[in-house]
Amino acid sequence: MPEQTSNLDPSLKRRFPRYQIDLRVDVSVFRSGRNVSLWGRSTELSEDGIGATMTGELETGEVVWIELTFPPPTRPLRMRALVRYREGLRHGMEFLARSPEQQQTLRQMCETLAASK
Repeated sequence: MPEQTSNLDPSLKRRFPRYQIDLRVDVSVFRSGRNVSLWGRSTELSEDGIGATMTGELETGEVVWIELTFPPPTRPLRMRALVRYREGLRHGMEFLARSPEQQQTLRQMCETLAASK
C-alpha cells in the first residue's frame, strides 16, 4: 500500500509529496563517448522526481534519460532527469523539462497513489 514518504530533515521542504511505488526504471546516460543503459526498481515517486535502486552507479549531476511504465500498462513515459543524489546504488532523480502531457501523467499517478493509501 503506497505511503507518503516523510522527510528526514523537517527543515527541507519538498514541493510535492512522495509516494512509495515499485516500478521498473530504465535509464540511459551518455558517458565516455557511448550510451550506457541501466535498469532498476523505483522506491518512491513525486510529481518532480523519483527514487530508485539501479543496477549500476550514476553520478550526482549527470543528466540521464529515464523511462517509466505505469500500471495498467501504458505507453512508456520517457523524459530527462538530473541525478540529485547517490548512496551506493540508490539514486534520487529530478525530472527536467516535462511536457504538459508528461506532467499530467505524473500528477494522475501521484493522485492515484494518494487515494490508495
